[in-house]
Amino acid sequence: MNTNLRIAVVEADRARALQIVDALKDDGWDDIFVIGDDHGLARKLGDLNPDLVLIDLAHPNRDALEQVSIASQAEHRPVAMFVDQSDDEMTTAAMTAGLSAYVVGAPEPERIRSVLRTAIARFQVMSQMRRELEIAKQALVDRKTIDRAKGILMRAKAITEDEAYSLMRKTAMSQNRKVIDVAHALLTAADLLE
Repeated sequence: MNTNLRIAVVEADRARALQIVDALKDDGWDDIFVIGDDHGLARKLGDLNPDLVLIDLAHPNRDALEQVSIASQAEHRPVAMFVDQSDDEMTTAAMTAGLSAYVVGAPEPERIRSVLRTAIARFQVMSQMRRELEIAKQALVDRKTIDRAKGILMRAKAITEDEAYSLMRKTAMSQNRKVIDVAHALLTAADLLE
């Protein structure tokens, strides 16, 4: 596991924060920062720009989870949260907030490493899924754009859909461009001519 990560530990209780830091150091991490007060958490985390955030929150509620998610930028980095108590609703809220790990119980030194590994692995899986979703969404948008451009060519030149696509593809190849770029140019030109 990569121990060169910058870790921010959000823990109000100094003794508990020191236990977490000691456990992290025992596991080989040494770039650790403790934030003892969650007021201005977003700014503090922004200044630190950690690779991973570990939060110990005694009594979470939906608002606290949302604030923690926003402040820690849970979509951009793994966030592991330890809570003293929870229920099904809070667990669902934590996952919806984008937390990578949500653990009920104190951050016991022997558990921290496995929780962080899980948080990092889950974050990587979720990031990959978000990238794939964005690619799929963009492909759908591109497909619609290309279809609209084909429609313009079909009407203007009285050609079939296959011929329109072939013409766009040939144009893209001759201009060393992508078909989607040709489609955008065609739509822009058609808008200007209307």
